[in-house]
Amino acid sequence: MQSLIDIGEPAPEINAQCYFPDSKEIKQYKLSQDKGKWVVLTFYPGDFTFVCATDVEAFTAVYDEFRKNKAEVYAVSTDSIFSHKSWAETSPRVKESKIPLIEDFTKRTTAEYGFLNRQSGAARRGTVIIDPEGNVQYISIHNDGLGKDAEHIFTEFMGLKTIHDTPPEAGHICAIPANWRVGKKTLDIDVQKDIGKL
Repeated sequence: MQSLIDIGEPAPEINAQCYFPDSKEIKQYKLSQDKGKWVVLTFYPGDFTFVCATDVEAFTAVYDEFRKNKAEVYAVSTDSIFSHKSWAETSPRVKESKIPLIEDFTKRTTAEYGFLNRQSGAARRGTVIIDPEGNVQYISIHNDGLGKDAEHIFTEFMGLKTIHDTPPEAGHICAIPANWRVGKKTLDIDVQKDIGKL
């Protein structure tokens, strides 16, 4: 299955009902309302499933760090808004979460982002990171049985944020080396002098 979006392309608009567990409200959500912020979309196959609850729990552990760095986190599945509300109120793991749950009962968002499992009709497990300009900068889709490493995704987000906040100038570019961690040095590359040195 191929994604319908590519890195650097505008993220498809989302206009859907969303359950906000912190206020216990169902509200209409539009992706465009978060323009100017980073947005992390964590897609998962279904409410009331074992691995998906651990995904939400893992993102909950780093949720405040995302928010502190101007990123909003949303979870997306093809379940109904009523299923989201019930799951958030009853699951031992999910009821501790502040992460809003976006309804995609029509499967439109899941399909537009390239996450629709056409055999099951559910969302595949994965993550999308969208920059403040509304462009996709990170896509990950993987086996449904593999829960997400939310700390790794936070590190990837912080690397993307560092690149975004360090625009190229005078022949230099900022890049993030492999196994980089927050607080470590980035690569300040002179595109003429550093060829062959790394």
